Amino acid sequence: MKVIGIVGPTAVGKTSLAVRLAKKYNGEVISCDSMQVYRGMDIGTAKITREETCGITHHLIDILDPEESFSCADYAICAKRIADDIISRGKVPIFCGGTGLYLDSVLEISSFGEAEIDEEYRHAMEELAREQGPEALHNMLREVDPVSADAIHCNNVKRVIRALEIYKSTGRPKSEIDRENKMTPPPYDSKVFFLTCEDKELLYSRIEKRVDIMMDTGLLDEVRRLYLSGVFERSKTASGAIGYKELIPYIKGEATLEECINQLKLSTRHYAKRQLTWFNRKNNYIRVFVDKTDPYEEAASHIGEWL
Repeated sequence: MKVIGIVGPTAVGKTSLAVRLAKKYNGEVISCDSMQVYRGMDIGTAKITREETCGITHHLIDILDPEESFSCADYAICAKRIADDIISRGKVPIFCGGTGLYLDSVLEISSFGEAEIDEEYRHAMEELAREQGPEALHNMLREVDPVSADAIHCNNVKRVIRALEIYKSTGRPKSEIDRENKMTPPPYDSKVFFLTCEDKELLYSRIEKRVDIMMDTGLLDEVRRLYLSGVFERSKTASGAIGYKELIPYIKGEATLEECINQLKLSTRHYAKRQLTWFNRKNNYIRVFVDKTDPYEEAASHIGEWL
């Protein structure tokens, strides 16, 4: 079962390449972006428009309201189901996005979604962390899975809860399952293209240009609409998202628009650096320098006989 992946920092050209490859190789695109799953958050997440899809089916976009939770485990379950369906119809799944952990959950961890999602248990653990502090939660994890406790920082409550949830659901430590996964062949034969720029200043210039285009196409109005509807009060995910949190101070009268735009550009640059750090660790990814070569031709040269 063969799948294609297209990853890289924001503003590097992943979306357009995914569409071109899907048209050439009879593919459908599966988003691996942690924010594009949310409805109403369009401009700030650089969500593909209907016109830009060129008729190519895109999955895992606009499937949830911002108030709904969606973990990496949730993504793994949904994405694998969709990929298998695409393959069963004789087409090629093309994963596209900048959330590296999401892609890992599908390509590298074959039983990532094995543990059931237990919302009631999650809420109970979140409440415990609020009342007794994250240390109490971390100590619970250490009792059942000391290896994971050593690997997960005490303050990373979300990951601590997930590890506890895995133990509760499967009766096995997350670390034990992780060890088995490393010995298990990956579920898909994949080629992942890591788009990047040799000249990092060019990437940062593209980021700043993208922010300017977002502002010109209505990002401020989008943020204001979400703010007035109360979405940011109800959803920490939405209020903390890059592209939104930077403009809220302007809407609240706490900063000038120029200050907020500059902060947005800076935040996006920092995010791109974190993405580059993540993907640079992947020695099996095919690096494509978009400022040195045509990414479409480069990708096609690797895909041809392989498919």
